[in-house]
Formats: sequence, C-alpha cells, structure tokens
Amino acid sequence: MSRFLALVLVLAATSFAAAADKPNIIFLFADDYSYECVGAYGHPMVKTPNLDQLSSEGTRFTHAYNMGSWSGAVCVASRTMLNTGRFVWHAEKVYKTADKERVAGRFWSEYMKQAGYDTYMTGKWHVPADAAKAFQTSAHIRGGMPAQTDHGYNRPSASGEDYWSPSDPKFGGFWTGGKHWSEVVADDAIGFLKQAAKQDKPFFMYLAFNAVHDPRQSPQDYVDRYPVDKTDVPEDFVPEYPEKEAMGAGKGLRDEKLAPFPRTRHAIQVHRSEYYAIIEHMDAQIGRILAELKATGKADNTYIFFTADHGLAVGHHGLMGKQNMYDDSVRVPLMVVGPGLPKGKVCETPVYLQDVMATALEIAGVEKPDHVEFRSLLPVINGEREVQYDAIYGAYLERQRMITADGYKLILYPTIGKLKLFDLTADPKEMHDLAEKPEQKARISKLLHRLQKLQIEVGDELDLKKPYADWL
Repeated sequence: MSRFLALVLVLAATSFAAAADKPNIIFLFADDYSYECVGAYGHPMVKTPNLDQLSSEGTRFTHAYNMGSWSGAVCVASRTMLNTGRFVWHAEKVYKTADKERVAGRFWSEYMKQAGYDTYMTGKWHVPADAAKAFQTSAHIRGGMPAQTDHGYNRPSASGEDYWSPSDPKFGGFWTGGKHWSEVVADDAIGFLKQAAKQDKPFFMYLAFNAVHDPRQSPQDYVDRYPVDKTDVPEDFVPEYPEKEAMGAGKGLRDEKLAPFPRTRHAIQVHRSEYYAIIEHMDAQIGRILAELKATGKADNTYIFFTADHGLAVGHHGLMGKQNMYDDSVRVPLMVVGPGLPKGKVCETPVYLQDVMATALEIAGVEKPDHVEFRSLLPVINGEREVQYDAIYGAYLERQRMITADGYKLILYPTIGKLKLFDLTADPKEMHDLAEKPEQKARISKLLHRLQKLQIEVGDELDLKKPYADWL
C-alpha cells in the first residue's frame, strides 16, 4: 500500500469517526401555528401532550417571531429565511435563484451534508430549490398547502349552512392520497429512523408538516373533542378590522375569505374548533416520531427543535390569516431539547424562529457562514447572553411595518400613514391603541427612529419619512 493511499484511508477513517461522534438533529416544523395554541404555553382548551412533554424536556421560548414576508404566502418568506439564514429582504433577493444558492452550498441542508450528516426531508418545502437534491433522502415533498375546495371558504354562512366536513375524505385536502398528510409525515420519519438505527452516521431530519394550515382537516374523533359551542372566542374579537384593506389583509385576500364578513362569534368558534382538532392530531403524530426515536436508542444523542413558520389569527382582531403584525400571527412556539441543555426552562428573550438554523449549525460543528444573519440560540439557552436582538422587526409587503422593543409594539400602515402603539406589558392582547395619547409622542418618535435603523440592517428600502414626517 502506498503512503498516499494509507494517508487517505487514515484521513477518511478520522473523518468518519469525527462525524459519528456528532449528535443527531431533528427539526419538527409546523405551518400556521400560533404560539398561544400549545398546552405548555397556557392554552386552556387545546390538548398537546407530546409538545408539552417536549417543552418539559428542554427550553421553551415564549417570544419567538417570524420577521415578515414579501408575499401573501408568508410561509414562503419564512422558509427562505430559515434555509438561507438571511434576513427577510436579503432573503427575497435570493428567493428566485434559490436553487443556485443550494448548488453553491449556501443552504442549511447543504452545510449539514458538508458536516458529515445523513440528511432527510419529508413534508412541506415551499422554497424554489430542488428539495430532492437538497437532502440525500426525501419522501412526499409537498407544496404550499393541501388543495382547498369552494366549500372550504366563506363558512359557515349567516344562515348557519355549512357543507364542509373536516373529516370527510371527499373534500380532498389533507386526505388526498388516502391517508392524512400528518400521518404520512410521521410514517416517513419512523421509516427513516428505523434505517438510521442501523448506522453510525449522524442524521439531520427536516420534518415539515403542512398542518395546521387550512383546510383544517382531521379524523372525526379529534373533531369531536372540540365541540363548536364550547370553543373559545378570542377576547379581542371584532366583526371587522378597520384597516383591513389598507394593511393588505382585506376581503380579497385568500386567508381572509375563509370566514364570512362581518365575522360572527359562531363562525370563529367553528374555525377555532377545527384548528384545535388538527393541532391535537399533529401532536399525536409528533408523539409517534418521538416514541420511535426513543425505541432506536438514539434519543440521548439527539437535539430536537420544534417551531412553526408563523402564527395565525383565526378570529383575533377580526382577522383569519397571518398577514398582520399582531402577536398571534407573528409569534410561534419554539422548543429546543438536547443533551446538556436545561430542562423545563422558560425563556422570555425575544428571538426569531429562523435562529434555529444557526443553532443547528453550531451543534453540528459548522462555523457560521458570513451570509447567515440569524444567531444561534445556544448562548441564550445556556445563560451566556441575555439579549439576542435589540429590537424585533416585522414587515408585510409595503403595507405593514412593525417594531417591538422595551415592552412596546409599534405597528405602521404606511399607505395611509396610520400607526398603532401597544403597551405589551399592560395590554398583551394588543387591544388598546395608545398612539393618540400626547404623552406617547416621544416614545413613538424614538421607536420610529429605531425602526429606520433596523430597515438598513434587514435590507428594507421602504421610505417611512413621507407618511410619518410628523413623527420623525
């Protein structure tokens, strides 16, 4: 054997041993899932025993945000940020050429491959890059959402008529193919875990549920657990949001068409009951995945992340979708579990959900690439850093801007020069707008100037000087 060949074999063996020593990483990803609708986050009705258990085994972030969107399909922006590591408007610039980014190795999954991980993906992708090539193994790569039907919109009617059934396979959607898509994700994940148990190579699993996006479908026994007449209506319920058209979330927006205008309490109960049912059904599938992980004997060397791409209003403030800057739509659940991490910790530090990528790279031993702007959560989890970001930025098209800082939130609707201010400590439901109070003018001006600085940081070119000249 030549010296060169011997050296190659030694280096290969060393590399394999180093990779084999790395922890596994599982990323569990939901769609349209508001932070509030998890038992561990204090929801009094929805049942999520498996997510609650996951929360008790790791760190739960109470204030994890999505940064915003350049599209009505907010998930597209969220997932592009997540997989490229770029802030929202920088991510938009690479969105249409995302597959070139993947080919160049500037994707989350590509970095995991380079670190020696066996990469796997199933479920919702919704990024214009080739998922089958982004991961070494994939199954059931899904589009943005299961197909809706005409019967799924504008329901229930004012007369009470409703021809939709969340459990009837004839409506397609999650039932397309014969098995609920959440169950398919769990089946796929379990199949991969069984194979991974036979290997020493570390794995990275990207498990993306289409749930709990509409059409909110689940088996009848889950639907029966949430009777409509016993389902809660948000405290901030109003029949119609006054600025809905100016903010880009009006009667023409797909998400807002799901329930009739004006909203009724009964309609919101119907939609929320189905929302809770599909949440609990997804939670059960997560339970199956976690049980299989334990059965493989690899749980003790596996980090687990759970989060969602954004939240959802489902009746809050008279809105149905996620195209707004209220907490129920921009905040998501976020849990991190793994060897050596605190158990049962509740962290109130504001973060972005896309921080998960940088965290996973650190766990995998990958030096953070220059283009990755989001930050690892590990220093926050381990108490080494108290502040992740000085302020939280939010945006939707050119129609909305938001900054959350120092316990206050400022929401802007630039096309009409409107702004709203909320004291999140005294008014966590964001029901009492303080913008017209003279004593708040200095605070609003200060927040606007901070927002302008954030715009530079995230690549936001929208000029706020003209619509808000009186405040700046």
